[in-house]
Amino acid sequence: MVRKISYLTLLLAFLFLSFFANTSQLAFAKGTDNVREACKVTRYQNLCMRSLAPFSNSAGRSPSKWARAGVSVTIGEAKNVQAYLSSFKRHEHLRGRNKVALLDCVETFADAIDDLHRSLNVLRRLSRSTFGTQMGDLNTWLSSALTNEDTCLDGFQGKSDKKIKSLQNKVRKVYYVTSNTLALVNKLATTGLGSISDP
Repeated sequence: MVRKISYLTLLLAFLFLSFFANTSQLAFAKGTDNVREACKVTRYQNLCMRSLAPFSNSAGRSPSKWARAGVSVTIGEAKNVQAYLSSFKRHEHLRGRNKVALLDCVETFADAIDDLHRSLNVLRRLSRSTFGTQMGDLNTWLSSALTNEDTCLDGFQGKSDKKIKSLQNKVRKVYYVTSNTLALVNKLATTGLGSISDP
């Protein structure tokens, strides 16, 4: 009798664990499908999927949530680079054009982050009645952020210098992430009205 109970207990535990594992795998697969589908419209799809994977389940198939997630991630990336630029400015003694380029970079990144914050504020209060205007503003601000990041990339000389190259790679990544976010916002502009309700 004891053996039967033990066997039954083990069998039930095994079935429960199997069910739990299958459910988790299905949820993970569904989340992966969500981010893959969202990132189809972006230019840098692998980067998009890596950077937005944590939002797979919460964003689902909602264009507005993916656009908001994209801007949030971009702000985080841009702030990391801004901190790196500030540290670079304090500890590296650049001369000539590279010194000017670094100062310009610090300024243009501050402007880019302002544009990104404006964009996030709009995405947090989307409305059917002002949707067209909001999409226009988002396009303007994200395009401006891209221009500022591109300006930062173009200013440096001596691209074979390891430190300059490292800096440019960090800036380039933010540029790519911003480009992806703009694509997600453009998708929202064409398909997102159905998922928006007035506050």
